[in-house]
Amino acid sequence: MPEAGSLGRLAWVWLSVAVAILDQLSKVYFEKQLDLYQRIEVIPGLFSWTLAYNTGAAFSFLADHSGWQRWLFAVIAVVVSVVLVVWLKRLGRDETWMAVALALILGGAIGNLYDRIVLGHVVDFVLVHWQDRWFFPAFNLADSAITVGAIMLALDMFRTKKTGEAHA
Repeated sequence: MPEAGSLGRLAWVWLSVAVAILDQLSKVYFEKQLDLYQRIEVIPGLFSWTLAYNTGAAFSFLADHSGWQRWLFAVIAVVVSVVLVVWLKRLGRDETWMAVALALILGGAIGNLYDRIVLGHVVDFVLVHWQDRWFFPAFNLADSAITVGAIMLALDMFRTKKTGEAHA
């Protein structure tokens, strides 16, 4: 029988489910509202909605290949998701910050994994840019959750334990 604490950490999987659902709902919405590469400026010169499909990884890495990368990234996402669930299960009761970080990353991974397996590409719709001179690659809510979770993990390395010792 599982310990109450370890099972309690798995309750954070509900945050992952919420992230994945919100991600999918937002992607469906923007796919219905926009044509491919259509841009709607929200903040002129800085922020737009756009619809883009990414067959590669972050920043369209390997997007120009023949399709094998779809399955490679899907397998990586499944493996990472399993590792994140195990990690979540093993967290202590006092590791809420870490649980939230892992749950955000897991939710984002699941959201993009669904796209990759079902659609063959990841749907992106957020475009940050400077005028028409510089563009950050389009992204989505799943990518945002992964980024926030990763930043939280990085910040956790600098947090101190109650004893005052820095994390190793």
